[in-house]
Amino acid sequence: MTSLTTPTPSTMSSGTPSASPPVPPTSSGETASVAAARARTAGLEAEIARDPGRFRVLTGDRPTGALHLGHLLGTLDNRVRLQRAGVEVVLVVADYQVITDRDDAGDLPGTVREVVLDYLAAGIDPDRSTVFTHSAVPALNQLLLPFLSLVTVAELERNPTVKAEAADAARRQGRGMSGLLFTYPVHQAADILFCHGNLVPVGQDQLPHLEATRTVARRFNQRFAAARPYFPEPEALLTSAPVVLGNDGAKMSKSRGNALELRATDDDTAAFVRLAKTDSQRHITFEPEARPEVANLLTLGAHFAGTTPGLLAEQVGAAGAGRLKQVVTEALVEGLRPLRARRRELAADGPAVVADVLARGNARANAVADRTLADVRALLGTVYA
Repeated sequence: MTSLTTPTPSTMSSGTPSASPPVPPTSSGETASVAAARARTAGLEAEIARDPGRFRVLTGDRPTGALHLGHLLGTLDNRVRLQRAGVEVVLVVADYQVITDRDDAGDLPGTVREVVLDYLAAGIDPDRSTVFTHSAVPALNQLLLPFLSLVTVAELERNPTVKAEAADAARRQGRGMSGLLFTYPVHQAADILFCHGNLVPVGQDQLPHLEATRTVARRFNQRFAAARPYFPEPEALLTSAPVVLGNDGAKMSKSRGNALELRATDDDTAAFVRLAKTDSQRHITFEPEARPEVANLLTLGAHFAGTTPGLLAEQVGAAGAGRLKQVVTEALVEGLRPLRARRRELAADGPAVVADVLARGNARANAVADRTLADVRALLGTVYA
């Protein structure tokens, strides 16, 4: 069972990571920071292969709905890969973050249950990885207060993800940005640093958030632990997963209603693929830039059929979009069958399965968060007895 023993600063400060899918080559329009993260990821993967026990990954999801195919290819498969490689994986079900941009959290207990079932069905092992909820770990959230003193309002305003999410909330709901959303990068820093996480799998659009965490860690160490740095500056493990499109041609998203949930039935899967956008060209080719919707179906089909999108395109060829959708449907149904069978078995055992996973994970996370907060208070000089 995962002990979640907090590593000492000396063992966490220079961390790095198991062999994963190759990182895509640098594009000509790539920023220097993305190019550097991409280059560093190759080295991290080699280090994971040599010594996975050096690494603790913190990642997670907002429980705004059951997880879908985009989550599986984008994050879940990679988390399971790292877990199996021997990396310690810590997963936060970020229930507090549900209310960053909405007034109604919906059936939060039910949604959390669905997310945890998706984790387990995808291969997350609660004996090897830690699954916990934000709201159950008070000491983690208390770290937000001293961490907020380490960043400026201007730095938060410049965060591109905060700006994008605020604009989206205003467009969809006609509301201003909440204070919780505005401080989200610092709350994420608390998520990562409470357990001394030193490795965070991210897409390139999430790099500014991770840089905010690195800034918080660096400034805390400079101000309060200069002699012996306390927090690691976590590194980005840049993911190579494709962006998965929904059946409307936009990025797959719970909020857009264009997603194929992992818990969906075979009939749901067939309906999802049947409605998926393609284009007017009959001959099927894999051209991600020119034919993104067709390329998306080829990518999905190839992933679950154990081939490449290019070879799958050659297989379908002049048979057209109808044949492509038939091939992709068969690949998805068969490829997801084991996951869905495991999920049904777990769900049949009722709420007790999820309750047990969260009880154990919350206990582990609380033990570490309490120690970290005690250390932070000592470093701040706020221990009075």
